[in-house]
Amino acid sequence: MNKRLLLLFFTLFIAMIGFGITLPVLPFFVERLALGEAASRSAVAFHVGALTSAYALTQLGLAPLWGLWSDRYGRKPMIVIGLGGFALTQAIFGLGTSLPLLYGARLVAGVFSAALLTAASAYVADTLPENARGRGMAWMGTALSLGFFVGPVLSGLLARHDWHLGTAPGHLVFDGFSIPFFAAAGLALATLPLVTVWLPESLGTSRTPEAVRSSVQWADLGLRLKDVLALVFFSQAALTLFEAVFALYADQVLRFGMTEIGYAFALCGLVMAVFQGGVVGFLTGRVRPRHQIATGFGMLGVGVGLLLWVHSLSAVLAVVGLLALGVALITPNLLTLVANRSGSHTGAGLGLQNTFSSLGQIAGPLLGGLLFGWQVDLPFQVTAGIALLLSAGIWGVGRRLSSSSVRAPAITNT
Repeated sequence: MNKRLLLLFFTLFIAMIGFGITLPVLPFFVERLALGEAASRSAVAFHVGALTSAYALTQLGLAPLWGLWSDRYGRKPMIVIGLGGFALTQAIFGLGTSLPLLYGARLVAGVFSAALLTAASAYVADTLPENARGRGMAWMGTALSLGFFVGPVLSGLLARHDWHLGTAPGHLVFDGFSIPFFAAAGLALATLPLVTVWLPESLGTSRTPEAVRSSVQWADLGLRLKDVLALVFFSQAALTLFEAVFALYADQVLRFGMTEIGYAFALCGLVMAVFQGGVVGFLTGRVRPRHQIATGFGMLGVGVGLLLWVHSLSAVLAVVGLLALGVALITPNLLTLVANRSGSHTGAGLGLQNTFSSLGQIAGPLLGGLLFGWQVDLPFQVTAGIALLLSAGIWGVGRRLSSSSVRAPAITNT
């Protein structure tokens, strides 16, 4: 792996530590502010969910634009803007003294996160030939998942104590709930000079003025990618549905405590982190992306379905590991197919991928909550059934998903 990709993956790892480091304390931070404004307990729960969704909401709307701008003006400027903006919004969040300020910071954080993730995916596609992109996307997924895994661990350590700073006017105190947000901002700021100085532009100097001015035909690009984008949506909806509903199911049906539920989520993140780089990296060039995706949906469907049949902690962990391995097979291969089909507008195509991923992240928890309220088994039954049908369909008639769907002709302005 070349040095610039290593630097990029390190940057994403640090950024995801910054994202993950805030998750465990977000409910407590919001609760303190909401109760201080005389909000009810149900309102607190609403604000926690809304603040989480707000992040994905702005990613949904702006990722295609960031992708298009990265095609026109380069990947590196978007990565620098995304990383710097992420640092700024995390610091503002930590300083937040009202719920409106938290919402504003969270919405803007999603904007800059979309810039960073979309441009980074396009950077990988630029740097590697088509037959190696699956491996690169897999290692990018490993960097993201590892950061997401490490972040909550650091959060528990940082949030234990308040910070006391002596200043000339008086004594300044930052409570423990704010500290993880400042740590996230500090990590991003520390990485920013490395990216600015050492990360070269991946598009080089080959772009012509006409290519810079050209506009993407979104309808044409969407039609070219429609089947892949549908799979992106469902895979993310299935994963986030599991993440949203499993804690409720484990509490009410399995009678698990917080420790057992934490083990399951930690294993899920660790499996996706390790196996994206290991298994998918090994399979790239040996097994077609279509076959990996079909196998992944099969594992996802079997894993989610088996959750209804297992009860011991060890069995549940084995099943969660199976579905996480399925997602690890699916995600980088879908990214690779999007990059290969997007022609000269790789950034725009990956921006659309980010949009459909965000749509899935919003729809999954909402649907899961509705189905769980109706019948506790229903979210897993529906998800398993659709995943297994998709697996069978891709194996049987999904030839368009094969790696022969190579880079399409450039999309030009009319």
